[in-house]
Amino acid sequence: MRRALLVLLGAVVPLAFPGVAHAAPECPDPAWTETPTGTDAQLRGLSAVDSRTAWVSGSRGTILRTTDRGRTWKPVAPAGTEALDFRDIEAFDADHAVALSIGPGDASRIYRTDNGGKSWRLSFQNSDPAAFYDCVAFFDHRRGLAMSDPVDGKFRLQSTSDGGRTWTAVPAEGMVPALDGEFGFAASGQCLTTAGPRDAWIATGGGARARVLHSGDGGKTWEAADTPLLSGASAGVFSVMFRDPRHGVAIGGDYAAPNAPGPAVALSADKGRTWRTPPQAPVGYRSGLAWLGNAVIAVGPGGSDLSPDGGRHWKSFDTGSLDSVDCARGACWASGAKGRAARLAGY
Repeated sequence: MRRALLVLLGAVVPLAFPGVAHAAPECPDPAWTETPTGTDAQLRGLSAVDSRTAWVSGSRGTILRTTDRGRTWKPVAPAGTEALDFRDIEAFDADHAVALSIGPGDASRIYRTDNGGKSWRLSFQNSDPAAFYDCVAFFDHRRGLAMSDPVDGKFRLQSTSDGGRTWTAVPAEGMVPALDGEFGFAASGQCLTTAGPRDAWIATGGGARARVLHSGDGGKTWEAADTPLLSGASAGVFSVMFRDPRHGVAIGGDYAAPNAPGPAVALSADKGRTWRTPPQAPVGYRSGLAWLGNAVIAVGPGGSDLSPDGGRHWKSFDTGSLDSVDCARGACWASGAKGRAARLAGY
């Protein structure tokens, strides 16, 4: 189990913590519009393109695409991949996408399509039995990174400069040492994220401290920062998302104890160098995040929450189970257990 979600909207408000508390600004109530997928697979991978087009992926080799606002979802997975678990998918548009399957050894694979899923090319297959790839993220349509749990004491990375058609191992010298037991959660495709042309972040758990790793040079060198979130075998930061290279939100908790008390959200206003808990937070474990303007949406098995002010104040708006959320071009989509997929309404 490994991953997380959020979404944002409204005027830009700095992620600061003033000396006096401020009430959360009023905003319209959002709601999920269900879009039946015709599957009961767990859909942890999600990539929004716009209000009409989105891709989801998940268990039993499932990859689906809609181009009609979710009225219909078409199965478009590579042939012969029914045993794989596609935990992350990154779509550039309705035709071009990269999908990551997770697992030990050669179960960790990356596929790319250039024709809406009619055909796929296997562009990476892990050959190290000690590696386990969790997430993939792109800076733009060509440059991207894929992240594995630590091997020989450090998180392992692959990089691409041709849109995921080929991948090259990133030298380990620039990566900070991992903590004992530290790893990433492939729970929502959001344990690795980017903002701008050079900044990337990795969300971690499993160790003594829940951390966020940051690179300011496209993944060559990294530094680590502790967060106030819980950490342990089933706890940590599940998702990290940045509105821009400075302002970010990290979310998570303990998936084995989803209602356990403790901070589940942290905010940063300095590229992830420091993290602070907000005045308010969703109740319980959350696995996914997305920004829409300055608003944030968080999702998890226990429900969905909205923050209209960049993560400082939250209110619940849905109690159904979801694993991931993503927003693009003003449209937000979410996906999760039992084939659930939805669009955000009310904004």
